[in-house]
Amino acid sequence: MNNPAGVAPRQLGFWMCVALVVGNIIGSGIFLLPASLAPYGLNSIWAWLFTSAGAIALAMVFGGLSRALPGACGPYDYARQAFGPMPAFLVIWGYWLSNCVTVAAISSALVSYLSHLLPWITASRTTSILLTLAFVWLLTVVNIVNMRSAGKIQVATAVLKVIPLLAIVGLGLYLAATGSPMLGTARLASTTFDINAVTAAATLTLFALCGMESASVASDKVHDAERTIMRATLTGTVLAALIYVIASSTVMMLVPSDQLAKSNAPFADVAALFWGPGVAQWFAFFAAISCFGALNGWILVNGQLGLQLARNGLFPQAFTRETAAGTPVVAIVTSSIVGSILVLVSSGESIVAVFTFLVLLSTTAVLFMYLLCSLAVFVLLRRGAVARSRFATSLAIAGAIGSLLSLWAIAGAGISIDPAICNGSLFCWTPWKSNPVYLGFFLLALGVPVYYAMRARRTVALGA
Repeated sequence: MNNPAGVAPRQLGFWMCVALVVGNIIGSGIFLLPASLAPYGLNSIWAWLFTSAGAIALAMVFGGLSRALPGACGPYDYARQAFGPMPAFLVIWGYWLSNCVTVAAISSALVSYLSHLLPWITASRTTSILLTLAFVWLLTVVNIVNMRSAGKIQVATAVLKVIPLLAIVGLGLYLAATGSPMLGTARLASTTFDINAVTAAATLTLFALCGMESASVASDKVHDAERTIMRATLTGTVLAALIYVIASSTVMMLVPSDQLAKSNAPFADVAALFWGPGVAQWFAFFAAISCFGALNGWILVNGQLGLQLARNGLFPQAFTRETAAGTPVVAIVTSSIVGSILVLVSSGESIVAVFTFLVLLSTTAVLFMYLLCSLAVFVLLRRGAVARSRFATSLAIAGAIGSLLSLWAIAGAGISIDPAICNGSLFCWTPWKSNPVYLGFFLLALGVPVYYAMRARRTVALGA
């Protein structure tokens, strides 16, 4: 997707791209994920390790393709050059929908952490749902009225989001170095290794690592993109993965699984355990601020994404409508409406249950993009679009790992551990009505008529 004519691209250097990758990976997911992962015990830590390795492979895919195809603009162009316009459209359609789902998931996580500060929020399901929608539309209005203010919110929350994570990372490393008995290593070690549990947990952990493609999406604005994107993508992904694995594992080793599964603020619970309720309040506050910033960022990004899609003829031209301040009002409002509908559809469950379901649905949609970009490596190698070299061999290995990880995580999204659903069994395939895999592919399938409708409209326009 190209820049509008006459707009000079901004030049992003290595550290700016690293910050972009780390900032987009570290959002709201990590702050509530320990509660979602609690039922899996030690298996979730294995999932973190596997998906972190897989995310690094995916980072190599996006970085490698940007290096091999210097004229391409991110995942859309990679898929288009390998598979043609329709699969490429479905890739970017799934990515846009995934971002809409992410808006719903982040707003749920934001309310969850606020409930630690204001317990009355969770006293009524109606109250929590209304507050969730209020945050979505507050930031929607901010983005529409003044995008500069939205940018300032993003900058202000960028540093605050890592404070609780780094504190927990430091605590975990200290306790491990001193051999503290407070770490429940024996309790977690008693968990039986089960590949089904690891598979189910992997989809959740991969959600937290989504965003490693950020630098490649902005490739037309990166200085020396062929070298910078590869290095920045790998560096940012490794840094985020290290923080995630250590922080999440520390929480799970300190809080019993049954207690953790019911927690609306896992990191704040750990802070209360070691530093008292006062510090715990601050942890909940910082986590809520992180969610607030991430929600603002995804609303902003999805509005811009819808605008660019419309400018390239992939979305209705109404999405190009802008305010006097240059805000893509239709694109922003549409994505927020979709996110709000998803919040309302899942309003009958607890906050953690809502967050978990939305995470699975969002990840399933974006995994389609990861899968096609990984497979694109082999198509482009076969066509000679990527030069045969030692670099090409490494890229092929990364493509194979990325493809397998994507398929594995898609399968994991459909696994349930709820005894009520599984008729007493430990694991089962979730019924189709509530299965994120089926719902995710249904959302992708909705893109097929949209694609043909847009193609017909372009044909009519050209004929006129």
